[in-house]
Formats: sequence, structure tokens, C-alpha cells
Amino acid sequence: MSSDAQVTFLTQEAHDRLTAELEHLSTTGREEIAKRIEAAREEGDLKENGGYHAAKDEQGKQEARIRTLQALLKSAKVGDTPQSHGIVEPGTVVTAVIAGGEETFLLGNREIAGGTELDVYSEVSPLGEAIIGRKEGEKVSYTAPNGKDISVEIVKVETYDGQ
Repeated sequence: MSSDAQVTFLTQEAHDRLTAELEHLSTTGREEIAKRIEAAREEGDLKENGGYHAAKDEQGKQEARIRTLQALLKSAKVGDTPQSHGIVEPGTVVTAVIAGGEETFLLGNREIAGGTELDVYSEVSPLGEAIIGRKEGEKVSYTAPNGKDISVEIVKVETYDGQ
């Protein structure tokens, strides 16, 4: 596997959306949490202060999301959704028969999908690694984390339109 495995494909729309979220969390979001923590702290005994502990917990989750977004945006390759040429690549919508059942999903990072109803599989997942670069009509199998061999037939590869 090449060093490109850590690069995440993002559409410009997804990149802009995530950048705006990071900006909000890093500024306004941090200020709001700090004010809530301070207000709860002023209520007195911190051991029995549910508001304080809830705000501290939310602060931890927010900081984790900030770190996730920073790492994602740092490693992102921003561009148009790849035009489908019948070859599976990050950012394409794949229809495949997996272990006998047909599924349609987006291959890539779940952040690309935004509000879509599509399932998203990472290109570095066992399934993603097995099908990347494959063409419509090709069959392949991969070993799932539970040790089972799973057969996959690529039925269709489409351009993701962001819907």
C-alpha cells in the first residue's frame, strides 16, 4: 500500500463545509463551552454539579472533533468528484453484489457524503481495498475482519453527484 492511503478525497463542497465547521468549533464553539463551564463552576460544588460535568464532557467531544477535522483537512485532496469510467475509485458510487446481496454505496470518507442517504465505505476498509481499481463486471473476494471470505461482483460504477 502506498503512502497515498492517508490522503482523503473531498469535494470542494465537503471541504468548504468541514472548514466552516472547524472554524465555528475553534472559535464560537470554544467560547460557548468555556462560558458554560465557567457558569457551572460558579454554582459551587463541582462534585455534584451535573451541568459542569456535562459541559466538560461536551468540551472533550468538541476538541476531539476539532482534531479529527484538522487531520482530515490537512490530508485532503480537494477536487471534483471523479468522473466514472467504470473503474472503482474514491468518490464513486458503486453498485455491487456482496455475498449474494446487491448494495449501492459511496466509496470514500463519510464526510464526503454530507446529508446523503448512501452508505459509505472507506477505501481503506477490507471491502474498499479489494475493489479499488476494479472494473464493472469484475469479481473479487476479500477476507472480512471475522475471517470469512466474501465475494464481490462490481455491477456498476457511477459518478457521485453529491445528492
